[in-house]
Amino acid sequence: MHLYCESLTDYKRLKTREVKIGNLLLGNNHPIRVQTMTTTDTMDTIATVEQTIRCIEAGAELVRITAPSKKEAENLQNIKDELNRRGYFVPLVADIHFTPNAAEIAARIVEKVRVNPGNYVDKKKFEQIEYTDAEYLEEIERIRERFTPLVLICKEYGTAMRIGTNHGSLSDRIMSRYGDTAMGMVESAMEFLRIARREDYHNIMLSMKSSNPLVMVQAYRLLINHMMDEFGECYPLHLGVTEAGDGEDGRIKSAIGIGTLMEDGIGDTIRVSLTEDPEFEIPVCKDLVKRYSRFYSLNNNTNKQPDLKLPYSPFEYQRRLTNQVAITGNKHVPVVIADFMLAETIAHTDLQAIGYNYNTVTDKWTIGDAAADYIYTKSKKINFALPGTLQIICDYSTWLTEADNIKYFPLFEGEEFLKAGRKSGTINFITIDANAISEIFLKKIQEDITVVLCIYSTAVNAMQTVRKCIVNLMQQLVNCPVIIAVKSNDTSIDEQLIHFSTEAGALFLDGMGDGIWLMNDPEQLINQEVSGRTYLQTKNNHQFVNNTSFSILQAVRTRISKTEYISCPSCGRTLFDLQETTGKIRAVT
Repeated sequence: MHLYCESLTDYKRLKTREVKIGNLLLGNNHPIRVQTMTTTDTMDTIATVEQTIRCIEAGAELVRITAPSKKEAENLQNIKDELNRRGYFVPLVADIHFTPNAAEIAARIVEKVRVNPGNYVDKKKFEQIEYTDAEYLEEIERIRERFTPLVLICKEYGTAMRIGTNHGSLSDRIMSRYGDTAMGMVESAMEFLRIARREDYHNIMLSMKSSNPLVMVQAYRLLINHMMDEFGECYPLHLGVTEAGDGEDGRIKSAIGIGTLMEDGIGDTIRVSLTEDPEFEIPVCKDLVKRYSRFYSLNNNTNKQPDLKLPYSPFEYQRRLTNQVAITGNKHVPVVIADFMLAETIAHTDLQAIGYNYNTVTDKWTIGDAAADYIYTKSKKINFALPGTLQIICDYSTWLTEADNIKYFPLFEGEEFLKAGRKSGTINFITIDANAISEIFLKKIQEDITVVLCIYSTAVNAMQTVRKCIVNLMQQLVNCPVIIAVKSNDTSIDEQLIHFSTEAGALFLDGMGDGIWLMNDPEQLINQEVSGRTYLQTKNNHQFVNNTSFSILQAVRTRISKTEYISCPSCGRTLFDLQETTGKIRAVT
């Protein structure tokens, strides 16, 4: 068993305990289940039933409904009866906050209850209290007395339970001892899990949700590590980035958090929490799950690679130590490369898509906050004066014919660099497959302070392959900056966002990237409607890829370039139109 997953080099699902939710089996290598949550008033039976049906027909395998008080919990019976009358039997989940009485009612009606250990018993007063060990144990005993009745009801009725920690609602007690940390999230859930195990109740899954993908990923990894150490087994895990927002940013944050864990075989059920109607969450979930179906054949791979020894802690962020090469590496923010490989020509107006606006009257450039640092032109030359901060990467053969060595820099193909007679004295970019880096090559570039590696992988488990390659660089003390290069051939916006976000985002979360280079073929994209909006992919593809690059860096907290909107997906507890309000706030900020 590794620190937090079955393998760091081969895709393998994390073995978790089997849980039953109604007739649905979860964990123990069963398929990854997809779920969402209604936004209607739980007391409006018909509206809730009809929205639940829309979610089921979109592909939801579980539907969560809020039960903020006893009356909503009691009305779950009417909702369930009406769904059954209409021929729908998908398991329902009661979402509980603050009200143990509501949970105890709901546990007798629906197939699963979700409790938040941060507010199920504790009342948050935002007070810093110093607890002695004896006082802390007294608090745990108080929780046991209040939580055990629900455990016994769930055990009697065969009801499943999710212990769902939320980073934004840790109790004063946890905050006082552990602070606002991933470890605090883990211990919050473990306290409740220990109580349930004491009653021999195991029909449990857990979640560690945060609006910050980095905190979320670290919390899940720590939780797995602690469960294996303490219990010798792992309970099923529900994955989600809470309050992710809407549109592309919501999808990117969710894909980075959920996808980073799924890349390592972690996760038994997922929800993408978007500030949109719940049925729009399901296609994104399905695209995420579909992405990992291609890995299943790797589970039976008998040619296993040796265990990967990590030279860093996966439970805390630390950026890889690298050389400074111009504006890349060391303490510089990650750079963004705009890919113009497929462009037939490049004009002033084309640079608007990557953050540069040209005024023909004043002959001046205006540079946006999300302006790319480099533009890859392949073999094309640009015949106009570039804005001051933008530089050009071109193929080595093209660079040899270019007199401007200040703006133009060469891109070498792998070991072509070792044979080259002429090189840049400032920056030499080398693009290379993670599986093709030899020890001889590493020794040759180890002391070269002009080298920037652009690492990609064509392997099915590309992220793991690139990670292994960068770990090797760290172990060999090769400190060249690394550009994470990802190419997507997917045919929809959601699939490309997921592909880019998981493969690049996962590596940035572990401090491995000094830059990002995303590539796609816009001719492969089809028009797609997301949340009522139609995206014409082929028209502004450079803008889409550039925005995605900066959004990924924003989500992993390595380069902030815009205002970030943290908004709940909404639910029946919300007493106003959250989507409309979020839109208004965006419009005026």
